[in-house]
Amino acid sequence: MSARGLRIWITAVAVGFAGLGATWGLLTMKPKPAATAVPEARPPLVQFVAAEPALLRLPVTTQGTVQAQRDVSLTSQVAGRVVSVSDEFVAGGLFSAGEVLLQLETADYELAIARAESQVAASRQRLAEEEGRALQAKREWRDLGTDKANALFLREPQLMAAKADLVAAEAELRSAQLNLERTRLSLPFNGRVVNKTVDLGQFVTAGTTVAQVYGTDQVEVRLPLTDRQLALLDLPLGRVGAQRQAVAAAPEAILRAVFAGQPWEWSGLIERTEASVDVDSRVVYAVATVDKPFARSDEGQRPPLMPGMFVQARIEGRAIPDLARLPRAVLGSDGSVLLVDSESRLERRAVRMLHADGSSVWVSGLSQGERVVVNDGGVLLAGMDVTPTPAQQFVSEAF
Repeated sequence: MSARGLRIWITAVAVGFAGLGATWGLLTMKPKPAATAVPEARPPLVQFVAAEPALLRLPVTTQGTVQAQRDVSLTSQVAGRVVSVSDEFVAGGLFSAGEVLLQLETADYELAIARAESQVAASRQRLAEEEGRALQAKREWRDLGTDKANALFLREPQLMAAKADLVAAEAELRSAQLNLERTRLSLPFNGRVVNKTVDLGQFVTAGTTVAQVYGTDQVEVRLPLTDRQLALLDLPLGRVGAQRQAVAAAPEAILRAVFAGQPWEWSGLIERTEASVDVDSRVVYAVATVDKPFARSDEGQRPPLMPGMFVQARIEGRAIPDLARLPRAVLGSDGSVLLVDSESRLERRAVRMLHADGSSVWVSGLSQGERVVVNDGGVLLAGMDVTPTPAQQFVSEAF
């Protein structure tokens, strides 16, 4: 190798060692990073509302259709030609208790009364004659000087027959008089005519239905109630010996309906429940009764509460102790809520929901001041440590 090549080789080796030395120096002389403490994870922030159980009355809302308490067919008990009708004997006509709606021809029944009166007079004459003959027979028998007398000789059977004839004749007279009264067709309650099937001059036979009517003194509304709604009410359930007291303490029902484009209200009472549970819907029907549904209001504008009208009902609930109102979102699908205990740890509690509206639920099973979590997004579990903070106030929807 020439001297020039040797110098190049030595230079290359020297440069390589110098680079290795610089690299080693950079790696070994680098300052070590300072150790820093890892911050502890903060418990998740949760919002809560404080439970405030109290004695509350929760109203129940339901709906139903108005129906007449008395809905009857007016039927003629005797035959005859219609000779007069009331001005109210028309569809929609209003009549009073005892008002004659229809008058049948009376001539035949007046003749029957005359014949019956004649028969009564004849029977009384025969009875008087038999009483005289019986008295004469007793005297004759006494004149014979014996105590034993034959009943036939004393005319006892004849006297009994005469008395029976008089009773029968008087019964026939009462029957004729009753038939005459039945030529005047009326009803023992105030009502309204739904429709009529006969009119002036028409002949009707006994048993002919002349009109369909309903009473206007009182109407009813069948209101379906679920099992949860029943828990909020104190209803008369037909218990033996308690019906009279139940009616006296019947809850009030406010009925609302729209008529002619305007809302109206009527007040009624839940006086009874029906005898069985509906097999299809599994609801219990409470019956609200409204007195004088055709009476005018103080302003004189309210329409009558007529059968067939659809109404919304608000029933006064019973007083329930220890009932708390909470935001609807706090209640889980399993009927439980998350609570924050005194150590800021979560626990799950099953509660009983009694009522719910659009934004709130009313539950039992909570104590005063217990903190209920309102922002459970499905990531909070019982036993977790949390950082609680009060939630903003919420407003319940009005009933």
